[in-house]
Amino acid sequence: MSLVKLSNINKIYELDAGLTFQALKNLNLSIEKGEFVAIVGPSGSGKSTLMNLLGLLDKPTTGSYELDGHNVAQLRENTLAELRNKKIGFIFQNFNLLKRTSALNNVALPLIYSGVPRQLRIERAKKALEEVGLADKLNSLPNQLSGGQQQRVAIARALVTNPEVLLADEPTGNLDSKNGEEVIKLFQELHKQGRTIILITHDRNIAKSAKRVIHVKDGEIL
Repeated sequence: MSLVKLSNINKIYELDAGLTFQALKNLNLSIEKGEFVAIVGPSGSGKSTLMNLLGLLDKPTTGSYELDGHNVAQLRENTLAELRNKKIGFIFQNFNLLKRTSALNNVALPLIYSGVPRQLRIERAKKALEEVGLADKLNSLPNQLSGGQQQRVAIARALVTNPEVLLADEPTGNLDSKNGEEVIKLFQELHKQGRTIILITHDRNIAKSAKRVIHVKDGEIL
């Protein structure tokens, strides 16, 4: 059974004056547990819409989305929010770290929403930071870290809930080439450990780091 399965997905946005725009067209996609997949396409290709659907941030207009065996396509927002926190670990281009909060507390933040007791939150956050090579940066603020280190904190934050899927949106977009390469190597290490990773990018060279590359254009998988 696929961990992620999209069947006949269409996403249509309503514009002004009764016009519509179809961002995704009869899209079908299956991703197995433990895969490292890159979804690549130029701006306007539909890859961001696809990411939002995969991350339970949006719903398809029509079609089925099965995540870990459950059809989540038309669930209510509060149910989707709960599933997002449990099943999806997000990594963004802009890191999205709290500026006045230590690396440790940034990583522990998702566990607050899961109702995890404080001591256990701290233990799990420390372990996640160790996993990304930042055991010596627990008390550092984001402005005391390099861009690559900030992205590693963001990856640790995504890992701390032990999600089914790591969903990375242009994770090297704000990094120089050296730090970008280190982040990609970290993803490859996490993949070897059995993590399921979906990498969204416009950069074909970055996409080559994945085990499978899916090209999206004009709302369709090529």
